[in-house]
Amino acid sequence: MTRPFKTLDDMGDIAGKRVLVREDLNVPMADGAVTDDTRLRAAVPTVAELADRGAKVIVLSHFGRPKGQRNAQMSLALMTRPFEQVLGRPVRFIDMDGAGDAIATLGEGDVAILENTRFDPGEETNDTETVKRLAALGDLYVNDAFSAAHRAHASTEGLAHRLPAFAGRQMEAELDALDKALGAPEHPVAAVVGGAKVSSKLDVLKHLVDKVDHLIIGGGMANTFLAARGVNVGKSLAEHDLIDTAEEIFDAADRTGCTIHLPYDVVVATEFAANPPSLRTCNVHEVAADEMILDIGPAATEALADVLKTCRTLVWNGPLGAFETPPFDTATMALARTAAALTREGSLVSVAGGGDTVAALNQAGVVGDMTFVSTAGGAFLEWMEGKELPGVKALSAS
Repeated sequence: MTRPFKTLDDMGDIAGKRVLVREDLNVPMADGAVTDDTRLRAAVPTVAELADRGAKVIVLSHFGRPKGQRNAQMSLALMTRPFEQVLGRPVRFIDMDGAGDAIATLGEGDVAILENTRFDPGEETNDTETVKRLAALGDLYVNDAFSAAHRAHASTEGLAHRLPAFAGRQMEAELDALDKALGAPEHPVAAVVGGAKVSSKLDVLKHLVDKVDHLIIGGGMANTFLAARGVNVGKSLAEHDLIDTAEEIFDAADRTGCTIHLPYDVVVATEFAANPPSLRTCNVHEVAADEMILDIGPAATEALADVLKTCRTLVWNGPLGAFETPPFDTATMALARTAAALTREGSLVSVAGGGDTVAALNQAGVVGDMTFVSTAGGAFLEWMEGKELPGVKALSAS
C-alpha cells in the first residue's frame, strides 16, 4: 500500500536514537485518577515498538488548557504512573528545565514523558524558537496523535519540518481507515450524521452530499430538515432560521445523486425525561404542537438498516436520538448493532468517530465490531468537513 507519509516501517535502525513521539495523553481525570484510559492504551503500540527497537522514547503531549502557564494540576507528571500501568514498563518524567541533560541519561529502550507542551506559550502559536528547542531534544519525530492533528502547534506540526517525521501506528491506522471511508471508498457509501444542531455540522453535510450515496440525518438536526419539508415538528429542537440552508443541501443532494434519509415515524413526548408517561410513536406528520421528537421510530430504523445492507462503506458521526436518556437510545442502538453485524460478516467497512458517537457505540456494546472507531473529536469532524489537517499535511510533506 502506497501512502503519502512514512511510518515506523521506514525508520531503519533506531537503536540509541532519541525519538520524540507526539501522543495525546489528554485524558479525563477525577480525584487524581484517570477515568478513561482509552488514549493511553492507544499510545502503547507505537511507544512499545520504538522502545523494543532500542530507541530512547520521549513522549510529548498536551494536558488541559494551561494557556502557556505552568499549572501543577495539568502537569504530565500526573500521567507517569497511569501510562506505566498500561505500557507495562517503567516511565520517567522529564521537566522542560534541563530536559536535554535528563534525556542524555536515558538508555536504549527507556521511555520518558516530557512536561506538558502547552506550558510553553510558543506551543500553540507554533513559535519557531519553541520548535527549535523541542527539535534539539530528538533525532527523529513520530506523530501518533491524530486527535491533535487539526492544530498547527509546535509539537503537532512544527517538528515535522525540523526532524525526519513518521506516522505512529495509531496515526497510520486512523489515516488508513479514513481513506477507506471517504478518500477512496467502496461504493455505495452511507453517512450517518446526527447531533443537536445543523449549525455545528453544516460544513460536514455540504461536504458529504458530494461524497456519499446515502446521507442519513438524525438527532435534533433531522427536525430542521423535516421543517424544511413542511413538517410541523411541534416543540422539537429545530433551527428554523436554517431552513433555507437545509433546502440548499437538499438541492445539492439532488444534483449529486445523494439520497437524504429522514425519519417518517418518530418517538415523541411532551417532556424530555426518562420514560415519560406521554411517550408515543407516531407518523412524522402527526406530531402535536406540544410534543417534541426525541428519537427515530421503529419503521424508519428498520428502513435505515435495509439501506446499510445495500452499502459497502459507512461513516458515522452523531446519534440518531437523545441517546443519553432512555428509551430515546433505541434507534441509535439498533442501527449500531446492524452496522456491527454487517461489519462482522465482511460486507461493510464501518468508520465512526466523535465523543457522542463513541459513547453510543460503547453503550450498544459494538465498538470492537466496527472496522475503526476514532477517539478524535475536532480532528474527525474537520476531516469529515473535507479540511486539510495541518499535522497530517506536515507528515506528508516531510
